[in-house]
Amino acid sequence: MQITDFKTIDEPSGGHRAIAVFDLELTDECRLYGLRLLRMRDGRLLTFAPQSGYRRVASFATPLAERITRLALDQYEALTAYDRIRAA
Repeated sequence: MQITDFKTIDEPSGGHRAIAVFDLELTDECRLYGLRLLRMRDGRLLTFAPQSGYRRVASFATPLAERITRLALDQYEALTAYDRIRAA
């Protein structure tokens, strides 16, 4: 499992904050596009599959969702750490 594209964003999302959008190669045979990393109102970070209209196009069992979120968070922290160093 690996992230193939990752962009930081700052967008409202239903009272929460979308902080990144990314593509994920789940396996050699399965890729997911447009996943979003959200900072929830309570501070938790969660990954959400994209939507088609008002419906999610995928859902993940909790252990897989946690692994995907950890992978995205690591990528986010690496990118934003560079930005913090550059701004200092």
